[in-house]
Amino acid sequence: MSGTVTWAAGAAACVLSASAAIPLKRLASRWGLTDRPGGHKSHARPTPYLGGMAILLGTVLITVAVTGLADWRLTAILLAGSALAMLGLIDDIGALPAITRLVVETVVTTAVVLAGIRLTVTGGWLDVPITVIWIVVMTNSFNLLDNMDGSLGTVTTVTAAFLAAMALLQARPALGIFLVVLAGAALGFLVHNWPPARMFMGDSGSLFIGFVLACSAVVLVAGRGPDTMAGGLLLFTFVATVDTGVVVLSRLRAGRPPLAGGTDHVSHRLRKLGLDTRLVAVTLGLVAAVSCALCMAMIVGWLPPLATALAAGGTAIACVLLLQGVNVYPPHRSLEKPPRIRERRR
Repeated sequence: MSGTVTWAAGAAACVLSASAAIPLKRLASRWGLTDRPGGHKSHARPTPYLGGMAILLGTVLITVAVTGLADWRLTAILLAGSALAMLGLIDDIGALPAITRLVVETVVTTAVVLAGIRLTVTGGWLDVPITVIWIVVMTNSFNLLDNMDGSLGTVTTVTAAFLAAMALLQARPALGIFLVVLAGAALGFLVHNWPPARMFMGDSGSLFIGFVLACSAVVLVAGRGPDTMAGGLLLFTFVATVDTGVVVLSRLRAGRPPLAGGTDHVSHRLRKLGLDTRLVAVTLGLVAAVSCALCMAMIVGWLPPLATALAAGGTAIACVLLLQGVNVYPPHRSLEKPPRIRERRR
Protein backbone atom coordinates (compact mmCIF):
# COMPACT_ATOMS: atom_id res chain seq x y z
CA MET A 1 0.00 0.00 0.00
CA SER A 2 1.16 3.54 -0.71
CA GLY A 3 2.56 5.92 1.85
CA THR A 4 -0.44 8.17 1.29
CA VAL A 5 -2.81 5.41 2.38
CA THR A 6 -0.68 4.65 5.43
CA TRP A 7 -0.55 8.22 6.70
CA ALA A 8 -4.22 8.81 5.83
CA ALA A 9 -5.06 5.78 7.99
CA GLY A 10 -3.07 7.26 10.88
CA ALA A 11 -4.83 10.61 10.50
CA ALA A 12 -8.24 8.90 10.38
CA ALA A 13 -7.45 6.97 13.56
CA CYS A 14 -6.40 10.19 15.27
CA VAL A 15 -9.66 11.91 14.37
CA LEU A 16 -11.79 8.87 15.27
CA SER A 17 -10.10 8.40 18.64
CA ALA A 18 -10.37 12.08 19.56
CA SER A 19 -14.01 12.19 18.46
CA ALA A 20 -15.06 8.92 20.10
CA ALA A 21 -13.58 10.06 23.40
CA ILE A 22 -16.19 12.84 23.71
CA PRO A 23 -19.33 10.66 24.04
CA LEU A 24 -17.35 8.04 25.96
CA LYS A 25 -16.33 10.71 28.45
CA ARG A 26 -19.96 11.68 28.98
CA LEU A 27 -20.99 8.04 29.27
CA ALA A 28 -18.30 7.37 31.87
CA SER A 29 -19.40 10.35 33.94
CA ARG A 30 -23.05 9.28 33.73
CA TRP A 31 -22.25 5.71 34.78
CA GLY A 32 -19.86 6.76 37.52
CA LEU A 33 -16.81 5.26 35.79
CA THR A 34 -14.52 7.90 37.20
CA ASP A 35 -11.26 7.93 39.11
CA ARG A 36 -11.85 9.92 42.28
CA PRO A 37 -9.06 11.87 43.99
CA GLY A 38 -7.70 10.79 47.35
CA GLY A 39 -4.89 8.77 48.88
CA HIS A 40 -1.83 8.78 46.63
CA LYS A 41 -3.76 10.11 43.62
CA SER A 42 -2.71 13.53 42.41
CA HIS A 43 -5.70 14.70 40.34
CA ALA A 44 -8.05 17.23 41.96
CA ARG A 45 -11.46 16.14 40.62
CA PRO A 46 -13.21 12.94 39.50
CA THR A 47 -11.94 12.07 36.02
CA PRO A 48 -13.78 9.70 33.67
CA TYR A 49 -12.25 6.51 32.32
CA LEU A 50 -13.07 4.86 28.96
CA GLY A 51 -10.34 6.71 27.07
CA GLY A 52 -8.88 3.30 26.33
CA MET A 53 -12.03 2.36 24.46
CA ALA A 54 -11.55 5.38 22.20
CA ILE A 55 -8.01 4.18 21.44
CA LEU A 56 -9.27 0.64 20.81
CA LEU A 57 -12.03 1.80 18.46
CA GLY A 58 -9.73 4.11 16.53
CA THR A 59 -7.11 1.40 16.17
CA VAL A 60 -9.24 -1.63 15.36
CA LEU A 61 -11.82 -0.04 13.06
CA ILE A 62 -9.33 1.83 10.90
CA THR A 63 -6.90 -1.11 10.75
CA VAL A 64 -9.58 -3.54 9.65
CA ALA A 65 -10.96 -1.06 7.12
CA VAL A 66 -7.54 -0.50 5.52
CA THR A 67 -5.79 -3.88 5.76
CA GLY A 68 -8.74 -6.25 5.76
CA LEU A 69 -6.88 -8.47 8.25
CA ALA A 70 -4.92 -10.18 5.49
CA ASP A 71 -1.92 -10.70 7.77
CA TRP A 72 -2.48 -13.57 10.22
CA ARG A 73 0.02 -12.19 12.73
CA LEU A 74 -1.81 -8.88 12.78
CA THR A 75 -5.14 -10.64 13.16
CA ALA A 76 -3.84 -12.59 16.17
CA ILE A 77 -2.46 -9.44 17.82
CA LEU A 78 -5.67 -7.49 17.24
CA LEU A 79 -7.96 -10.23 18.56
CA ALA A 80 -5.83 -10.91 21.63
CA GLY A 81 -5.26 -7.22 22.30
CA SER A 82 -8.99 -6.56 22.09
CA ALA A 83 -9.61 -9.38 24.57
CA LEU A 84 -7.18 -7.80 27.03
CA ALA A 85 -8.84 -4.42 26.50
CA MET A 86 -12.13 -6.01 27.55
CA LEU A 87 -10.37 -7.49 30.58
CA GLY A 88 -9.13 -4.03 31.45
CA LEU A 89 -12.61 -2.56 31.00
CA ILE A 90 -14.04 -5.11 33.43
CA ASP A 91 -11.26 -4.20 35.84
CA ASP A 92 -12.07 -0.49 35.45
CA ILE A 93 -15.73 -1.15 36.25
CA GLY A 94 -15.07 -3.48 39.18
CA ALA A 95 -11.69 -4.50 40.59
CA LEU A 96 -10.52 -7.96 39.57
CA PRO A 97 -8.23 -10.12 41.71
CA ALA A 98 -4.58 -10.03 40.65
CA ILE A 99 -4.53 -13.76 39.99
CA THR A 100 -7.52 -13.48 37.64
CA ARG A 101 -5.81 -10.80 35.59
CA LEU A 102 -2.57 -12.74 35.40
CA VAL A 103 -4.28 -15.96 34.38
CA VAL A 104 -6.27 -14.29 31.59
CA GLU A 105 -3.20 -12.37 30.37
CA THR A 106 -1.14 -15.55 30.35
CA VAL A 107 -3.78 -17.59 28.51
CA VAL A 108 -4.31 -14.91 25.85
CA THR A 109 -0.58 -14.39 25.39
CA THR A 110 0.08 -18.13 25.16
CA ALA A 111 -2.50 -18.42 22.40
CA VAL A 112 -0.75 -15.69 20.40
CA VAL A 113 2.68 -17.22 20.97
CA LEU A 114 1.47 -20.68 19.90
CA ALA A 115 0.11 -19.03 16.77
CA GLY A 116 3.70 -18.21 15.85
CA ILE A 117 4.49 -14.82 17.38
CA ARG A 118 7.50 -15.83 19.43
CA LEU A 119 11.14 -15.07 20.10
CA THR A 120 13.81 -17.40 18.74
CA VAL A 121 16.11 -17.64 21.75
CA THR A 122 16.73 -21.39 21.97
CA GLY A 123 15.10 -22.64 18.79
CA GLY A 124 13.07 -25.11 20.85
CA TRP A 125 10.00 -25.32 23.05
CA LEU A 126 11.57 -23.02 25.67
CA ASP A 127 10.95 -20.12 23.32
CA VAL A 128 7.24 -20.35 24.13
CA PRO A 129 7.43 -19.69 27.92
CA ILE A 130 10.23 -17.14 27.42
CA THR A 131 8.09 -15.15 24.99
CA VAL A 132 4.94 -15.48 27.12
CA ILE A 133 6.72 -14.22 30.23
CA TRP A 134 8.28 -11.28 28.41
CA ILE A 135 5.01 -10.17 26.79
CA VAL A 136 3.05 -10.46 30.04
CA VAL A 137 5.69 -8.51 31.96
CA MET A 138 5.83 -5.78 29.31
CA THR A 139 2.04 -5.59 29.09
CA ASN A 140 1.89 -4.80 32.79
CA SER A 141 4.93 -2.52 32.63
CA PHE A 142 3.15 -0.28 30.12
CA ASN A 143 0.04 -0.60 32.27
CA LEU A 144 1.99 0.77 35.25
CA LEU A 145 3.42 3.56 33.09
CA ASP A 146 -0.06 5.11 32.97
CA ASN A 147 0.58 7.05 36.18
CA MET A 148 0.64 10.72 35.13
CA ASP A 149 -1.28 12.86 32.65
CA GLY A 150 0.01 12.46 29.12
CA SER A 151 2.85 10.05 29.93
CA LEU A 152 1.68 6.78 28.43
CA GLY A 153 -0.09 8.47 25.53
CA THR A 154 3.11 10.28 24.55
CA VAL A 155 5.34 7.22 24.89
CA THR A 156 2.83 5.13 22.91
CA THR A 157 2.64 7.63 20.06
CA VAL A 158 6.43 7.77 19.74
CA THR A 159 7.06 4.04 20.17
CA ALA A 160 4.31 2.95 17.79
CA ALA A 161 5.59 5.38 15.14
CA PHE A 162 9.12 3.98 15.31
CA LEU A 163 7.87 0.39 15.32
CA ALA A 164 5.78 1.26 12.26
CA ALA A 165 8.83 2.62 10.46
CA MET A 166 10.72 -0.57 11.29
CA ALA A 167 7.85 -2.74 10.05
CA LEU A 168 7.67 -0.84 6.78
CA LEU A 169 11.44 -1.15 6.33
CA GLN A 170 11.07 -4.92 6.81
CA ALA A 171 8.34 -5.04 4.13
CA ARG A 172 5.55 -5.79 6.61
CA PRO A 173 2.95 -3.32 5.28
CA ALA A 174 -0.04 -4.59 7.28
CA LEU A 175 1.83 -4.42 10.59
CA GLY A 176 3.26 -1.04 9.61
CA ILE A 177 -0.19 0.39 8.90
CA PHE A 178 -1.52 -1.05 12.16
CA LEU A 179 1.23 0.64 14.16
CA VAL A 180 0.78 3.96 12.35
CA VAL A 181 -2.92 3.71 13.18
CA LEU A 182 -2.12 2.96 16.84
CA ALA A 183 0.17 6.00 16.97
CA GLY A 184 -2.62 8.13 15.49
CA ALA A 185 -5.22 6.79 17.93
CA ALA A 186 -2.92 7.46 20.89
CA LEU A 187 -2.27 10.98 19.61
CA GLY A 188 -6.00 11.59 19.29
CA PHE A 189 -6.54 10.49 22.87
CA LEU A 190 -3.80 12.88 24.02
CA VAL A 191 -6.14 15.75 23.12
CA HIS A 192 -8.16 14.72 26.17
CA ASN A 193 -5.33 13.36 28.33
CA TRP A 194 -2.76 16.13 27.94
CA PRO A 195 -2.14 17.86 31.30
CA PRO A 196 -4.40 18.73 32.97
CA ALA A 197 -6.16 15.54 31.85
CA ARG A 198 -9.90 15.56 31.28
CA MET A 199 -10.00 11.80 30.70
CA PHE A 200 -7.98 8.71 31.63
CA MET A 201 -7.48 5.66 29.43
CA GLY A 202 -7.85 3.17 32.29
CA ASP A 203 -6.79 -0.46 32.13
CA SER A 204 -8.70 -0.99 28.89
CA GLY A 205 -6.25 1.28 27.10
CA SER A 206 -3.00 0.56 28.92
CA LEU A 207 -3.32 -3.23 28.70
CA PHE A 208 -4.20 -3.04 25.00
CA ILE A 209 -1.27 -0.71 24.32
CA GLY A 210 1.24 -2.72 26.32
CA PHE A 211 0.25 -5.99 24.72
CA VAL A 212 0.26 -4.85 21.09
CA LEU A 213 3.55 -2.95 21.44
CA ALA A 214 5.20 -5.97 23.08
CA CYS A 215 3.89 -8.37 20.43
CA SER A 216 4.90 -6.04 17.61
CA ALA A 217 8.43 -5.79 19.02
CA VAL A 218 8.63 -9.59 19.13
CA VAL A 219 7.58 -9.88 15.49
CA LEU A 220 10.18 -7.32 14.39
CA VAL A 221 13.19 -8.81 16.24
CA ALA A 222 12.41 -12.54 16.05
CA GLY A 223 14.80 -14.60 13.96
CA ARG A 224 17.76 -12.33 14.53
CA GLY A 225 20.84 -12.93 16.65
CA PRO A 226 20.51 -13.02 20.45
CA ASP A 227 22.32 -9.68 20.86
CA THR A 228 19.99 -7.99 18.34
CA MET A 229 16.92 -9.50 19.99
CA ALA A 230 18.02 -8.47 23.48
CA GLY A 231 18.93 -4.96 22.40
CA GLY A 232 15.79 -4.56 20.31
CA LEU A 233 13.39 -5.70 23.02
CA LEU A 234 15.02 -3.44 25.61
CA LEU A 235 15.32 -0.35 23.42
CA PHE A 236 11.78 -0.54 22.04
CA THR A 237 10.42 -0.74 25.62
CA PHE A 238 13.13 1.28 27.39
CA VAL A 239 10.92 3.75 29.28
CA ALA A 240 8.48 1.12 30.56
CA THR A 241 11.31 -1.26 31.51
CA VAL A 242 13.23 1.38 33.47
CA ASP A 243 10.06 2.59 35.20
CA THR A 244 9.21 -0.93 36.38
CA GLY A 245 12.78 -1.49 37.54
CA VAL A 246 12.82 1.78 39.48
CA VAL A 247 9.51 1.07 41.21
CA VAL A 248 10.18 -2.57 42.10
CA LEU A 249 13.67 -1.92 43.45
CA SER A 250 12.70 1.15 45.48
CA ARG A 251 9.71 -0.58 47.06
CA LEU A 252 11.72 -3.66 47.96
CA ARG A 253 14.41 -1.45 49.54
CA ALA A 254 11.76 0.48 51.47
CA GLY A 255 9.98 -2.68 52.62
CA ARG A 256 6.86 -1.83 50.65
CA PRO A 257 4.73 -4.28 48.64
CA PRO A 258 5.93 -4.15 45.01
CA LEU A 259 2.35 -3.99 43.69
CA ALA A 260 1.11 -1.29 46.08
CA GLY A 261 0.00 2.05 44.69
CA GLY A 262 2.34 4.98 45.13
CA THR A 263 3.84 8.14 43.72
CA ASP A 264 7.28 6.62 43.19
CA HIS A 265 7.47 6.12 39.42
CA VAL A 266 9.98 7.76 37.11
CA SER A 267 7.41 10.43 36.28
CA HIS A 268 6.95 11.30 39.96
CA ARG A 269 10.70 11.43 40.49
CA LEU A 270 11.07 13.81 37.56
CA ARG A 271 8.41 16.00 39.17
CA LYS A 272 10.44 15.95 42.38
CA LEU A 273 13.42 17.16 40.36
CA GLY A 274 11.45 20.22 39.25
CA LEU A 275 9.82 19.27 35.93
CA ASP A 276 6.15 20.12 35.51
CA THR A 277 3.68 17.48 34.35
CA ARG A 278 3.79 18.49 30.68
CA LEU A 279 7.57 18.53 30.63
CA VAL A 280 7.61 15.07 32.23
CA ALA A 281 5.47 13.71 29.38
CA VAL A 282 7.70 15.39 26.81
CA THR A 283 10.85 14.06 28.50
CA LEU A 284 9.57 10.48 28.54
CA GLY A 285 8.57 10.82 24.90
CA LEU A 286 12.03 12.10 23.96
CA VAL A 287 13.72 9.23 25.81
CA ALA A 288 11.47 6.77 23.99
CA ALA A 289 12.33 8.43 20.67
CA VAL A 290 16.08 8.22 21.29
CA SER A 291 15.97 4.59 22.41
CA CYS A 292 13.77 3.56 19.47
CA ALA A 293 16.01 5.43 17.02
CA LEU A 294 19.05 3.61 18.39
CA CYS A 295 17.18 0.33 18.04
CA MET A 296 16.39 1.02 14.40
CA ALA A 297 20.02 1.98 13.74
CA MET A 298 21.13 -1.31 15.29
CA ILE A 299 18.65 -3.44 13.36
CA VAL A 300 19.52 -1.91 9.98
CA GLY A 301 23.22 -2.44 10.68
CA TRP A 302 24.41 1.08 11.49
CA LEU A 303 25.35 0.11 15.08
CA PRO A 304 27.00 -3.14 16.28
CA PRO A 305 24.30 -5.27 17.99
CA LEU A 306 26.37 -6.60 20.90
CA ALA A 307 27.82 -3.22 21.87
CA THR A 308 24.41 -1.57 21.50
CA ALA A 309 22.69 -4.21 23.62
CA LEU A 310 25.33 -3.94 26.35
CA ALA A 311 25.19 -0.14 26.30
CA ALA A 312 21.39 -0.19 26.49
CA GLY A 313 21.44 -2.64 29.39
CA GLY A 314 24.08 -0.64 31.24
CA THR A 315 22.18 2.60 30.70
CA ALA A 316 18.94 1.04 31.96
CA ILE A 317 20.65 -0.24 35.11
CA ALA A 318 22.30 3.13 35.69
CA CYS A 319 18.97 4.93 35.35
CA VAL A 320 17.29 2.56 37.80
CA LEU A 321 20.07 3.03 40.36
CA LEU A 322 20.43 6.79 39.95
CA LEU A 323 16.72 7.43 40.29
CA GLN A 324 16.75 5.63 43.65
CA GLY A 325 18.42 8.77 44.96
CA VAL A 326 15.26 10.84 44.46
CA ASN A 327 13.37 10.73 47.76
CA VAL A 328 9.70 10.00 47.08
CA TYR A 329 8.64 8.32 50.32
CA PRO A 330 7.43 10.64 53.10
CA PRO A 331 8.62 9.62 56.57
CA HIS A 332 6.23 7.69 58.81
CA ARG A 333 3.69 7.23 56.07
CA SER A 334 1.51 4.17 56.47
CA LEU A 335 1.63 1.63 53.70
CA GLU A 336 -1.20 1.62 51.22
CA LYS A 337 -3.25 -1.49 50.82
CA PRO A 338 -1.90 -3.49 47.86
CA PRO A 339 -4.42 -3.46 45.03
CA ARG A 340 -4.44 -5.80 42.10
CA ILE A 341 -1.77 -6.30 39.48
CA ARG A 342 -1.65 -2.63 38.58
CA GLU A 343 -2.25 0.71 40.19
CA ARG A 344 -4.98 3.24 39.79
CA ARG A 345 -4.05 6.82 39.03
CA ARG A 346 -1.23 8.09 41.27
